Amino acid sequence: MRFVIVTGMSGAGKSSALKMLEDLGFFCVDNLPVMLIQKFAEIAHDDKLPVDNVAIGIDIRSGEALGELSLCLEEMKNSNFNYEILFLDANEPALVKRYKETRRTHPLSKGGRINEGIVKEREKIEFLKQRADYIIDTSNLLTRELKEEIDKIFVRGEEYNNIIITVMSFGFKYGIPRDSDLVYDVRFLPNPYYDLELRPLTGNDKPVADMVSGCDEYKKFMVSLTDMLEFLLPYYKREGKNQLVISIGCTGGKHRSVTVANELYDKLEQLPYTVRLFHRDITKDRIVKGE
Repeated sequence: MRFVIVTGMSGAGKSSALKMLEDLGFFCVDNLPVMLIQKFAEIAHDDKLPVDNVAIGIDIRSGEALGELSLCLEEMKNSNFNYEILFLDANEPALVKRYKETRRTHPLSKGGRINEGIVKEREKIEFLKQRADYIIDTSNLLTRELKEEIDKIFVRGEEYNNIIITVMSFGFKYGIPRDSDLVYDVRFLPNPYYDLELRPLTGNDKPVADMVSGCDEYKKFMVSLTDMLEFLLPYYKREGKNQLVISIGCTGGKHRSVTVANELYDKLEQLPYTVRLFHRDITKDRIVKGE
């Protein structure tokens, strides 16, 4: 039997995660009072109860009682009640955007700024993040991608790494993505823009990809880049980073960066991490001198 505690930041997707677990056959209870958690665990672990898996939602709505949760978890551990903690997180811009879209107020903002409530909440639940078995950063995840992560953990039983990698191509003339962790400039590669036949195409098209990848500097760069990332990723994970955005930039974000991002994505997918691919500027076709 799996006993899962679903928690995390308000607006990060806890309700969605609980619904997904319910669809997977979990018996789900949201906002269970802290004082009832251990008793509920005792009932859930009773062999006479026809329930295979249980998930409970705990968050900042527990109020002052949330401070008692740490002791409750220790008591459950001492009583040999096995549990797993799934922590849903998101960065501040994503959370603020979601609150504004839904026109909800943050439970700790008390009529003030949403940002202030987010900061207070993060401080109060940090101890849960530190104890979490799984951390999913939903800042850039679509609902179907969150479901894929849930399935990976609770259905397929794959070894889960708490780091989601986004490989993003972009154009420098449209600005460097603000959420970038690592930025690589590939404007040293041959530019298909100057070939009139290739100009309308993108790095997703074979003629462009063949031109960009056909030079020696491309091959050497990809080997060095892949080797470096394979070295860095375990250390990012060790330091608790759960979201890594690798941005690959050329001038317009249409040819060279797309080609490199596609191959890097294919290589990183062979590693035990969740990898996403996003071409930010591939559909933009504004002609600027110096492209």
